[in-house]
Amino acid sequence: MLTKITINNFKAHHHTTIKLKNLNILTGLNGVGKSSVFQSLLLLRQSFENNNVLKTGLQLNKPLCDIGFINDALYQYSEEDSIEFELESEEYGAQNWKFSAQGNNPNKNFIPILGDSPSEITNLSLFNNNFQYLSAARLSPRETYPLDSNAVETKKQISIEKGQGELVVHFLYYYGIEKKLKVKFANLISKNSDFDDLLSQTTAWEREISPGVNVVPKPSGKSFTLKYTFDKINDIATTNEFSAENVGFGLSYALPIIVAILSAEKDSIILIENPEAHLHPKGQAKLAELLALAANNGIQIIIETHSDHIINGILVACKKFERENIGIDKNLVTINHFTRDENTQSAIVTEINILADGKINKQPIDFFDQTENDLNYLLGF
Repeated sequence: MLTKITINNFKAHHHTTIKLKNLNILTGLNGVGKSSVFQSLLLLRQSFENNNVLKTGLQLNKPLCDIGFINDALYQYSEEDSIEFELESEEYGAQNWKFSAQGNNPNKNFIPILGDSPSEITNLSLFNNNFQYLSAARLSPRETYPLDSNAVETKKQISIEKGQGELVVHFLYYYGIEKKLKVKFANLISKNSDFDDLLSQTTAWEREISPGVNVVPKPSGKSFTLKYTFDKINDIATTNEFSAENVGFGLSYALPIIVAILSAEKDSIILIENPEAHLHPKGQAKLAELLALAANNGIQIIIETHSDHIINGILVACKKFERENIGIDKNLVTINHFTRDENTQSAIVTEINILADGKINKQPIDFFDQTENDLNYLLGF
């Protein structure tokens, strides 16, 4: 499990260090460096997958993220023409990569490595099959979803193209129906189903968003389709099947997140941007509960969020753990609030600590204070 990431001279990060635990929350206003933290990890992974990060350098574009050119990647006021990433883990200590842009055409999309690269990294979840990335640009509901046997059945990936979650229906069909994969952790088993297999539990957690829904993945030639049915009161039969396009965005946007969490093993790492997208506040709170339960099992999750319902849902899970031993130990959660230094145009990270009963030790300006500000105005304060 990663315990710390250090980023030097990359985009908005002049010198940034972030401590990591099981469940890690990145939040703050737009354009202050949160996504760049994700991109630093994605760049290392996509370069590793193309055999570059171990041998020659940093691949700035495709398949997980697109940065552009060297000038787009380098911190604009950097005193050095280099970018440096350091990952620290419990098992392997600190591992460092430094990439040199000196003497290279700033319009190139590849940065050569400077010095030696760590050689023993394949046991880190960032570089093996125990990794999932789901971006804010997850696929909207559509008529068909792609089939990719190598990515799904060999590499166990839900997405390979910019975190879109495009392979989730193939993944759910293969592991949920063909392999009948069991959810590994008892605390993730929802009472909305009597069964503990991946498909049943995916449906059970989707029912927290839309009561009575059933998730139906289907092969369709060289692709897959996603259908939904709904239970009828006092009737063993369900409704007709509805295509994903006719059911709404929330179920489809939450689906890859739920599947990624329920199929994960201990020490996996899952990166999720905007888990709240298209979800009702109640659905956001239940998704936060699922994230917390999974992280308490030793699954490492990093989320970027703009939702106070996600934050509050995690704080509720911390309080429940103290009172009922259900949820997540507050010592396994980090909240990092991002702002920008207007003089240096670099990211500033403030760690917010969780105290007893789900309270926090500080509330920086712009840390989910808009509701309070609006209410104060409406009430005449």
